[in-house]
Amino acid sequence: MNSADSFERRKDICGGAMVVKGTRVPVRTLLASLAEGSSTAEILLDFPTVSKEALGAVIAFAAASALDDLPVPMLPMAA
Repeated sequence: MNSADSFERRKDICGGAMVVKGTRVPVRTLLASLAEGSSTAEILLDFPTVSKEALGAVIAFAAASALDDLPVPMLPMAA
């Protein structure tokens, strides 16, 4: 599932924030839940309109964004 298939932005839904397609759940809300330590199972219970596949797409999106936006410093290789 890629982000074009999983997410949408519309002015009439959550003020134009990026949401999981077909829901009113902002991607940033799901990422904040993960950052606060919620498990994927807890998140799926809290947001029943979000599928397991869509939550996986949110996580993949965040990982890809981090690779694009955050330079990773070179670390010495452990022996």
